[in-house]
Amino acid sequence: MAPQGKVYRGSVKDFPGFDANQDAEALYNAMKGFGSDKEAILDLITSRSNKQRVEICQAYKSLYGKDLIADLKYELTGKFERLIVSLMRPPAYGDAKEIKDAISGVGTDEKCLIEILASRTNQEIHDLVAAYKDAYERDLEADIVGDTSGHFKKMLVVLLQGAREEDDVVSEDLVQQDAKDLLEAGELKWGTDEAQFIYILGRRSRQHLRLVFDEYLKIAGKPIERSIRGELSGDFEKLMLAVVKCIRSKAEYFAERLYKAMKGLGTRDNTLIRIMVSRSEIDMLDIREVFRTKYEKSLYNMIKEDTSGEYKKALLKLCGGDDDAAGEFFPEAAQVAYRMWELSAVKVELRGTVQPAGDFNDDGDAQVLRKAMKGLGTDEGAIIEVVTKRSNAQRQQILKAYKAHYGRDLMADLKSELSGSLAKLILGLMLTPAQYDAKQLRKAVEGAGTDESVLIEIMATRNNQEIRAINEAYQEAYHKSLEDDLSSDTSGHFKRILVSLALGNRDEGPENPTQAHEDAKVVAETLKLADVSSNDSSDSLETRFLSILCTRSYPHLRRVFQEFIKMTNHDVEHAIKKRMSGDVRDAFVAIVRSVKNKPAFFADKLYKSMKGAGTDERTLTRIMISRSEIDLFNIRGEFIDLFDKSLHHMIEKDTSGDYRKALLVLCGGED
Repeated sequence: MAPQGKVYRGSVKDFPGFDANQDAEALYNAMKGFGSDKEAILDLITSRSNKQRVEICQAYKSLYGKDLIADLKYELTGKFERLIVSLMRPPAYGDAKEIKDAISGVGTDEKCLIEILASRTNQEIHDLVAAYKDAYERDLEADIVGDTSGHFKKMLVVLLQGAREEDDVVSEDLVQQDAKDLLEAGELKWGTDEAQFIYILGRRSRQHLRLVFDEYLKIAGKPIERSIRGELSGDFEKLMLAVVKCIRSKAEYFAERLYKAMKGLGTRDNTLIRIMVSRSEIDMLDIREVFRTKYEKSLYNMIKEDTSGEYKKALLKLCGGDDDAAGEFFPEAAQVAYRMWELSAVKVELRGTVQPAGDFNDDGDAQVLRKAMKGLGTDEGAIIEVVTKRSNAQRQQILKAYKAHYGRDLMADLKSELSGSLAKLILGLMLTPAQYDAKQLRKAVEGAGTDESVLIEIMATRNNQEIRAINEAYQEAYHKSLEDDLSSDTSGHFKRILVSLALGNRDEGPENPTQAHEDAKVVAETLKLADVSSNDSSDSLETRFLSILCTRSYPHLRRVFQEFIKMTNHDVEHAIKKRMSGDVRDAFVAIVRSVKNKPAFFADKLYKSMKGAGTDERTLTRIMISRSEIDLFNIRGEFIDLFDKSLHHMIEKDTSGDYRKALLVLCGGED
């Protein structure tokens, strides 16, 4: 069933000892008389390959002179009926039926068109076109042209030709030219040359395009997906993003589609059925792996929680197993992880959203702030306008000018005039970055209980210079060393991690390939993933592991983690989560994520601070303040890539009043 030289990655296989007549008889008996034996139907159909199901249909017709699909439709109902009937169709006819349904009647299901046409191979497209003609006596291209418009229609027609290049030999010159052409067609052009996007993304081979995307990242300083979001719109944008995702990894694309089909209230059953059926004999095992790695939950368990009855049982049989129980990590997920580490090594310009104000006048700003707080009531709008639109260095000048002009402490005046979340945000912005971090760390360790998540977030993400400045600010503000407070408030390996990070002694040099290989072996041995056992004691290994993660440079660690994947077929983040627990696990994961993609780490924390009921305003405020002049622009880009919604939109929806106004100014724009 798998092409020669390839390992079969479907979850449904040919049933051994298959007998079409016997199965046809079993199905006939299951539907005979009053009611039907749904359990017997789902057990039989989900454990046969599509080729075998087609033979069963033929045998059923020969034995009973009846149409098996028609009988199944009559006996079954709802989602279960749709799933079972979908399994009985050959793949090309299944796709043809989905597309016919998508363009029939009022409105068009563009998401279905996008999913099918962006993900199918040339051969699958040719088979689909022929099946559509055979089943409906209509031309698929003509029907799609009649039901869609604009650039969306043009790209669909290109994909319908099934003419993507399939040569694995890649020309480096053409890769560079295509990347340059895409950049000039979008980012560097007034308006967008959509035809160039359509030609390159619709025709070039997968292998070629993967290299084009890597080259594009290098020359544009951003992934191609972000440029597509900025330059294109509507269904055309969604189609092009789907094409890019499928070029990168079809398994990752379908894992994301399945997750979105089930997350939140309600289930998109048509999407769930279509993907579970169409991928069950192609790459379901790969999809499961990526799903488990990406969403920290198995596909099996998500289906189990989100569906019910025979429908659930049939879907779980197609899924083929629970990866939470197995705890395994497979090649496809490792490949996706390795690619992420490769991309993380590409230099991207970091940009904040708050810039120094032009024509800055510290005395004038001090007067505006004084006027906003003098007399009855407070002009919060004027305070927000000044404080959020000045750089931190300019705010420090305003503090001095205010003192010189009025003989008053601006911080004290702001504290007495403002309250709640807005007060915390504005006062935080008036501190230097080091003072602000020192204050957050102090709050995290003082009083009853310790806020380990704050300690981890700050200590795992600051560079040497920032850590040293925090140490000085902490000593000055609290007359104690940060290291002493961390030592007295934490314990064990977690304490050792924090104290090591607090020294601010991380290497700052390039990678050392030979050392990286040795370091990867230590990481593998510590996480019990090495093929050979080490002579080192457990304590010695853990000390070396801690030293590697806390003191090696970021470029070097990226190479270590790539070597680790090659050595073990595991991603280091996944392995740490599986084999460690508590604060130690969380600290090491934060370091790994920070090394991989720091803006994505903060985007994830911002999303979690606002999703669901209630808002974690402390985390939201802390990150918006601390990253506003470093990489908040990049965080915005990662946010929309990860969650398909903008940071601006989520802040707007999840906060209110003057606090929201101030956060939106810091955010710096809608993506």
